[in-house]
Amino acid sequence: MELLTETGWAAPSITALPALADHITCDVAVIGGGVGGMTAALRLAESGADVVLLEAETCGWGPSSRNAGYITNSIAADPALLALLFRRSKVRALFQFAEAAVEFTQDAIAHRAIDCDFEKAGIVQAAVSRSQLRKARRNAKIMAEAGSSAEFVDGPDAGLPEGFLGGMREGVGGTLNPAKYAGGLRGAVIASGARVFEHTRVRSVADSGERVIIESAHGRVVAERALLTTNAYGQDLAITPRRLVSPVWTSLVETEPIAPERLDEIGWTSRAPLVTAHMILESYRVTPRNSIVFGTRRLETASGSLPTRTPSARVVDDLVRGFRERFPGLHDIAPQRAWGGWIGMSSSWLPVAGAASPNVLYSLACNGHGFAQAQYVGHLLAGRLRGDSMPEDLETIWHGRGGFWPSFVSGPALELGWLGDRLADRLARH
Repeated sequence: MELLTETGWAAPSITALPALADHITCDVAVIGGGVGGMTAALRLAESGADVVLLEAETCGWGPSSRNAGYITNSIAADPALLALLFRRSKVRALFQFAEAAVEFTQDAIAHRAIDCDFEKAGIVQAAVSRSQLRKARRNAKIMAEAGSSAEFVDGPDAGLPEGFLGGMREGVGGTLNPAKYAGGLRGAVIASGARVFEHTRVRSVADSGERVIIESAHGRVVAERALLTTNAYGQDLAITPRRLVSPVWTSLVETEPIAPERLDEIGWTSRAPLVTAHMILESYRVTPRNSIVFGTRRLETASGSLPTRTPSARVVDDLVRGFRERFPGLHDIAPQRAWGGWIGMSSSWLPVAGAASPNVLYSLACNGHGFAQAQYVGHLLAGRLRGDSMPEDLETIWHGRGGFWPSFVSGPALELGWLGDRLADRLARH
C-alpha cells in the first residue's frame, strides 16, 4: 500500500504562487489558505476590499483537501451531551447553524460551478450494535426536536451494508472530492483580485490597536484588520487564544476499485455515506471511481510544530482491520493508498469564532465535521470585517476574547477512546 504525504483525492498539480518577499499594506489580511480562509478572502475581495491571503504551503494543501469529503450538518459533540449541557434554544441554534453551513456550501458549488463530484445523498450515522442503534434513535429524536432534518432509519429497508443495523439519516448534505473543491475555490480567489502569497509561513501577528503587523521570513504585511483561519496550525502563533486548538492527526485509506454489483451483494444498495456511532467514529463512503474511502477510528496527537508526514503503519493496519470486520463480504478487496492530515479540535468539540485582539478575528470550525462549517464561518467573519452586524449563526458560536478551558484531547484520552470502542465491538459480537 502506498502511504502519501499529500492528499489521495487528486494528483498534486498546482503551480504555487510566489511567496511574500516585500513590505506591503492592505485592508484585511487573511492568514491560512484552507477553505475557510479562501471563502473569507473571496467575500472580502468581491466586496471591494484590498485583501491579502497568506498560506504556508499552497491554498487547500492542508486538511481542506485531505478530509473524507462529507458535507454534513453534524456537530462534533454528541447530541445527547449537548441537550444535557445547554438550553434547548442553544441546541436548536447550533443545529440551525450546521444546516445553514451545508446550504451555504451547496450554494457555493452551484454558484461558482465548481466541478468536485458533489452528490447530494445525505449521510447516515450507522449502528453496528444494538446499543449504537438505541443511541442513533435517541440522537435522531434530539436533533429533530432541535429543528434538524435528521431521521431514524431501521432495518434492511435503509439499503445499508450487512452488519449495519440502521441509524440516523441526515436529510441534507452529501459527499464531494475535497481536493477538487479546494482547487476550484483557489481558482476563484485568484480570479477575484485578492493578493495571494503561497509558501509564506507567518511567524508573528501583532495588533498595535491601530494596525496589525504580520511578519513572515521575507516580508511584512501591515493591515487594518486580520483574520486567523489556521486550523490546527494556530498553535504556532502567540496571538492565538490560549488553548483554542488541539492538533489531531486523522487518516484515510482508499481501496482498489470495486465492481458495483459487489456492493449490491452486501446490501449497500443506497450507497449512502456512513459514519458509525463510536466514541471515535469510523467513516465509509463509495467514491465516483468505485473505490471505498474509510478513515478516522484511531487518532494521534503531537506537541510542538506539526510535521509533514504519512499515516503511521499502526493506524493504517487498524483501519484496514476495521474495514475487514465491517465488510466481510469484501474480504478480498485490497487497500491501495493512505493519507491524512492535521485537524484542529476545540476544547468543547464545538465550532468557535471570536476576537483574538481588537483587530484580529479567528475561526476554528472543524473538529472533524467542519468542512462546510469552516467555509460558512469564514464567510460570516468576512462580513464582520466589512462592518456588518453580528448574524445569529455567528453569535451562536461566538466566544469573544480570552482563553479556553483545558482540552481533554490528549494521546492517553484518545487511546482510551479507541480501547473503549474496541471493547464495545467485542461485547456486541457476543
